[in-house]
Amino acid sequence: MTGVQVVVLGAGVVGLSTAVCIAESLPVCSVTLLAEKFSPDTTSDGAAGIVFAAPFPDIPLERQRRWFKDSFDHLLAIAQSQHSPDAGVILSSGWQIFKEVPATKEPYWSDLVIGFRVMTDRELKRFPDHKFGQAFTTVKCECSSYLPWLEERFRKAGGRMEQRRVSSLQELGDGFDLVVNCSGLGSKTLVGDAGVYPVRGQVLQVEAPWLTHFIRDGDGKTYIYPGVHSVTIGGTRQEGDWRLHVDEGDSTSILERCGRLEPSLKKAKVLGEWVGLRPSRRNPRVERERVLLPGRTGMPVVHNYGHGGWGVTIAWGTALDALGLVRQCLKEMPRAKL
Repeated sequence: MTGVQVVVLGAGVVGLSTAVCIAESLPVCSVTLLAEKFSPDTTSDGAAGIVFAAPFPDIPLERQRRWFKDSFDHLLAIAQSQHSPDAGVILSSGWQIFKEVPATKEPYWSDLVIGFRVMTDRELKRFPDHKFGQAFTTVKCECSSYLPWLEERFRKAGGRMEQRRVSSLQELGDGFDLVVNCSGLGSKTLVGDAGVYPVRGQVLQVEAPWLTHFIRDGDGKTYIYPGVHSVTIGGTRQEGDWRLHVDEGDSTSILERCGRLEPSLKKAKVLGEWVGLRPSRRNPRVERERVLLPGRTGMPVVHNYGHGGWGVTIAWGTALDALGLVRQCLKEMPRAKL
């Protein structure tokens, strides 16, 4: 038994989750994680990491529910375990509020989070510009802690990590039997996916320990997410914008908008500002194909990218799907390899 050499590309929350699932579930595989950037320098590191979702247009809702449920249950188990402080995974309660009553009052995940209900008129009085709201408890996953925790878990399962830029799949033909592509925005050039585009997000970290409940405007542009050490406030959703520098105009707008929802933020000290590019696509790509490489009949490639702003929310669920696709690839490999 020579073992199957698997390479996972990308060390954000999707790539690391996928690498851990494969390394822990398939001992026949020797898993290498290749990435240009690791924590704390990934896009995932700046994510607010609160778990809920908007539906993708072309993916069966049942599959999306499975992704959400698998991820939520995975993170909830961590939040309720001794690992919670090290992994940076906590329970978070709060409100999602809407200026107009949404067409769907109960999202597809409403029965998968904890205690979902419609807000009362008395609760909504606090937000006079909003007509409808949802209250629930979910999970918040702080990737600056969670990613290093996953890295350690990956190493314990025998995984190898290597910092390296990969410009094309052709570079991997000699050393690996199977490629798992979790390169996010990198897939635009790596596999020529023109459907991948950035959605620029800017957030501020503020010191406001008195805040314990999240508040999110239903349009997704204004939010307040209390965390373990600070409160994340945001944000922006600027499609096709590749700028990675902090925009002071955006910072001013964020402070003003969030201050309207939570006036006490005017007393909060700004600790830092951050910008990241969400790796967006009309729908996430979780599928497999065979790619022709020089001297090879075809390299099996499993794709898992394009999660946009919902990476933390569905990463574990799509990682389990990708694991299933890897299993299918293994079944088709020559017995000598296995």
